[in-house]
Amino acid sequence: MTSKQNEILADMLYPNALDTSFYLKKYKPRKTSGEVTRIAPSPTGYLHIGQLYQAVIHRLLANKTNGIFYCRLEDTDNKREVAKAGEIAYDMLVRFGLKPDEGYCGAKKETGEYGPYVQSKRLEIYHSFAHELVKRGHAFPCFCASSENKEEILQKREEELEESGDLEVKDPCRNLTFKEIEANLKAGKKFALRLRSMGDPTKTHEFNDAIKGKKDLRENAKDDVLIKSNGIPVYSFAHIVDDTLMGTTTVIRGQEWFQSLPVHIELAQAFGFKPFKYAHTPNICVLDEQTGNKRKISKRKDAFADVRFFLRSGYPINAVIEYLLNLLNSDFEIWRKQNPTLPYTDFPFDIKKIGVTNPMFDFLKLNDISKTIISKYTANEVYSAALEWAKEWNEKDYKTIAENKDVLTQIFAIDRGGDRPRKDITKFDEISSLYDYVLPNFKPKFNFELGNVQKQNLVEFLLDYAKNYTSQPDNSAWFENLKQVASLHNFADNKTYKQNPSIYAGNVSDASKFVRLAITGKENSPELYSIMKILGETECKKRLNNLIKHIK
Repeated sequence: MTSKQNEILADMLYPNALDTSFYLKKYKPRKTSGEVTRIAPSPTGYLHIGQLYQAVIHRLLANKTNGIFYCRLEDTDNKREVAKAGEIAYDMLVRFGLKPDEGYCGAKKETGEYGPYVQSKRLEIYHSFAHELVKRGHAFPCFCASSENKEEILQKREEELEESGDLEVKDPCRNLTFKEIEANLKAGKKFALRLRSMGDPTKTHEFNDAIKGKKDLRENAKDDVLIKSNGIPVYSFAHIVDDTLMGTTTVIRGQEWFQSLPVHIELAQAFGFKPFKYAHTPNICVLDEQTGNKRKISKRKDAFADVRFFLRSGYPINAVIEYLLNLLNSDFEIWRKQNPTLPYTDFPFDIKKIGVTNPMFDFLKLNDISKTIISKYTANEVYSAALEWAKEWNEKDYKTIAENKDVLTQIFAIDRGGDRPRKDITKFDEISSLYDYVLPNFKPKFNFELGNVQKQNLVEFLLDYAKNYTSQPDNSAWFENLKQVASLHNFADNKTYKQNPSIYAGNVSDASKFVRLAITGKENSPELYSIMKILGETECKKRLNNLIKHIK
């Protein structure tokens, strides 16, 4: 078609469009010289752990360069939209300490000069830029009934993009004449707008990704859908328009989008826009329990894909963020050991240090980080954090923790502080089960084996210890008393004892093990002396006798 026909066609397709110069003047270049990054959640579900992982990059990159981190809601997939999902996603960013500087603010009024920051409120902008693209001869209407079906599949968030394998896909409607298009429009046929691809798939050019490094990219040769037949843009089109107008400098997204990069580059060039920097992050993976193969974290299969899982479980916010930083920059762990008291925001984060291999999510590592962080809390801080968690997530635990402040604070204080604080608390949903032995009406569920210990000898030791037990002034005196009582008893069966009496006579290890079981119902606990002092003589004797009854 001629230039004149393209102009007429643009007016026919988008009669109410404004000239794009209006928006290019309205959205002025940002004044900051730092990086402008954005997170763009879709209200089709909860905030995914992979998005939180990327949000850490956005926030720290903006911080490091004195730039701006903003939030844009990509709500153009109305078929899959979940009520208030956008609000929840924004709330999670704030809760995890990654609050954007401007943009979409959930239930609150958006902030910033580059809005609307909700894509469904920007349709007139998209149509104006679609008009411009048609006028330039870089886009055409497609009247095929299923023109956007494949594109809709490709745009599903959190899922792997499917690759057709074809290097060149030309839509048949690109060859329609002006008269044929005009006739279809007059007949009331719906149309989707497609890119008129001009690339040669046999040609490549070098592209430098901020994470993946230098890569050879083939030119785009696919007539991708840009605007669906309902007038709503697909990600490719909205991304180019929005990130240009909003001043984004680096687009950070999952590596599954890397294969779509050629069309995004061609689309930006078609508009004459300055290209963005791109950073395609590796995907956090797990081992599939059924296949044993490495796979992406799945919304359907993995409960922790929803970042609310970590709040519900009672992990400290910093534990999750610092774990993700370990995945992003491998030297974070060394930095943390050298700077145990500094906030993670002081870490010299470097986007170039992000590896290209998909990392595995490791709960053991997360738990270790979480234990270390909680071990640095004071007893009062542990209690307050546990109470705050329970108030939001567990009504039963909240009542228990609220009613037992004194005794729980005392138990939290044991072995806390110093160079080697105890690390028994992983997350706050464990509190009621970890310390049930200091709570009223404790009923232990004994589950242990006697091993070489002779039952009758053990019963005699416990009877002796319970009968003469008195509270001691300190741990040393308590331990000496336990050793003294234990020395009067052997714990092994007669045959084992005769073979090596020096080991089994007065075995304080066995003695303390079974006293601990009697008092706490567990084989591991904080310092036993302090626990027994908190409980008092009467309660301790009662529990020792309960174990005796159980053994008999």
